[in-house]
Amino acid sequence: MQISAQVSLYPLRQERLSPAIEEAWKIFQEYELEVQKGSMSTVINGEAEKVFGAIRHIFLISAQRGPVALIVTFSNACPV
Repeated sequence: MQISAQVSLYPLRQERLSPAIEEAWKIFQEYELEVQKGSMSTVINGEAEKVFGAIRHIFLISAQRGPVALIVTFSNACPV
């Protein structure tokens, strides 16, 4: 099943935000997902298992860097 997800990653109490966000984009590419980067969120499209796997991977990697909030909206009905 194809799904879409709108993902917002917020590294908290970290000196630089961009390393965690850039790493997330790299992980999306590793999972072969379609990526649309925005200023406040990223929209990804792909097979459900790949999308859920990438989201899990990103959260675990980001959490190792320090405190983080990850907001995700999923849709199987239409592009987010």
